[in-house]
Amino acid sequence: MSDRQKIINIAVIAHVDAGKSTLVDAFLNQSGVFRANEEVADCVMDSDDIERERGITIYSKNCSVMHGDVKINIVDTPGHADFSSEVERIMKTVDTVILLVDSSEGPMPQTRFVLKKSLEQGINPILFINKLDKKDARVEEVVDEVYELFMDLEANDAQLDFPILYGIARQGIAVYEPDDIKGMTIGEGEEKIKKSPAGYGGLDITPLFDTITGHCEPYPDLTGEPLQFQVSTLAYDDYIGRLGIGRVTKGKIKEGQQVAVAKADGSIVQRKVNQVFVYRGLKRVAVPEAQCGDIVVVSGISDISIGETICDTKNPQPMEMIHIEEPTLSMNFMVNKSPFAGKSGKFVTSRHIRERLNKELEVNVGLLVEETDSTDCFKVSGRGELHLSILIENMRREGYELAVSKPEVILRKDGNGRLLEPMEEVVITVPDEYSGTVINKLNIRKGLMTQMSTENGFSKLEYIVPTRGLLGYRSEFINDTRGEGTMVRRFDSFDEYKGEIPQRTNGVAIAQEEGVCTPYALFNIGERVQMFVEPGTHVYEGMIVGMNSRSDDMVVNPCKAKRVSNMRAAGSDDAIKLSPPRTFTLEEALEFIDDDELVEITPDDIRLRKKLLHELERRRSGRNL
Repeated sequence: MSDRQKIINIAVIAHVDAGKSTLVDAFLNQSGVFRANEEVADCVMDSDDIERERGITIYSKNCSVMHGDVKINIVDTPGHADFSSEVERIMKTVDTVILLVDSSEGPMPQTRFVLKKSLEQGINPILFINKLDKKDARVEEVVDEVYELFMDLEANDAQLDFPILYGIARQGIAVYEPDDIKGMTIGEGEEKIKKSPAGYGGLDITPLFDTITGHCEPYPDLTGEPLQFQVSTLAYDDYIGRLGIGRVTKGKIKEGQQVAVAKADGSIVQRKVNQVFVYRGLKRVAVPEAQCGDIVVVSGISDISIGETICDTKNPQPMEMIHIEEPTLSMNFMVNKSPFAGKSGKFVTSRHIRERLNKELEVNVGLLVEETDSTDCFKVSGRGELHLSILIENMRREGYELAVSKPEVILRKDGNGRLLEPMEEVVITVPDEYSGTVINKLNIRKGLMTQMSTENGFSKLEYIVPTRGLLGYRSEFINDTRGEGTMVRRFDSFDEYKGEIPQRTNGVAIAQEEGVCTPYALFNIGERVQMFVEPGTHVYEGMIVGMNSRSDDMVVNPCKAKRVSNMRAAGSDDAIKLSPPRTFTLEEALEFIDDDELVEITPDDIRLRKKLLHELERRRSGRNL
């Protein structure tokens, strides 16, 4: 077909905060997607509320731009390894990837992860060295590190012969040689720091567009073949129901077409496609038919799932199911049974929680939900703390109430019966004066140092550490490094069980009765306890109100009021001064709790509590004996 549109699909992959979403902004700005007077938000692809608040990409998303007569479909992917299932799925839908690497940091653990997934699919990447305006940029060394990474991942000769571009995604600049940017004063002065993805100083992103079209052949014309379309992502529309998203590998798909769906269990069922959509810019546009090579959205198949193949009814040719790596961490989601249950949430029963988790399973393939002996408890497994906490945060915002237990690693056995546990690669950068403390703490947690280097007063430490040892360590790490250290981690492998690892050494202060906290009581307790509550906070028996300075738990009464009398003593009635309480984010709360504690999550509050609320029950269970 001579009038067939040329199509190239690309994914932008990188470590967290390397500039993926910013580069996609530049693609969209410089390809005429937006009107001249249209106001556009930064990182326009990060449309989810949590993505905007945290400044990270959680869900892979699609858009398209035109460069000459070529349609380029762009997939913006998450950089965090906890969302690896998002990355793994979309690799089958793209022709090439742009690997973004920071000019100062170089390849990071997540860089290795996302690159490995693309090389496994036989993709030949394009390297883009970003943030050339950094004062500590070390371009040549970073390029050498990327070559070493490719060789470590056993890239073939074609993959090793990757094109390299340099630039500043924030300014919408790409060049063939770093010297082309030298002398520009980007990064100095208020006006020049301002982000302008439309280009700067006569430079723009055209070299990257030209490299994509030159490096990658448009998708071959297979429109005469029987239909083959594998679903890599699911979405939901309130009006037209479940949507299947993926690439048409062969043939073409039309609205109203009768199709065969090859299910995960090997069966083939007959279904009918309602509407067909393609991406134009950021918008999803309905079309009568879509051709092979394009990323397409179809509606009307209510039971479609990720990895299933939509085929021609007369000649069904199923594709291999998408393999997703197994979860490494699990926690129990329970019905909230605290005395304050149901006061702020709309969805509080086990039926509500079950329905919400089943709905999440439809689009989140990295998740595993299992029933337990109790009808009020579900075991939920995922790829890491962040993966599970994002689900909990979404549920909280939707009006759900629940209680969750401490995260636990998932252990497995090898063929010889040895117990294996998940290990993580950790890269830490800290000021030299704190490196000794960090090394000591990681050694106690059964970490194994693989590399250490020192430069400009900072130490870079690389470790392999059991996931168990990292649970609860982040807040301790921030305190030990006075907030100056950075820690990135990714799942590495399963290795032999490392034995006992010490957990939290401090006990907690537990409220004795239900009531309202008073300044008088908190002032007296605060001499021995770091408080988690402030005056006026409603508490209940068994709720955790602070961290004890010693290792044992302590029952306190934060609601005790000062005895009223008409007697006065010099100095005893001065204004009470309280230290500010420690507040927890959801991730910090999950890291903090112990085996016999829970995090109570409601739309309004995050509370810590004991599993057994009454002191007598805890004594009987042997906790304090």
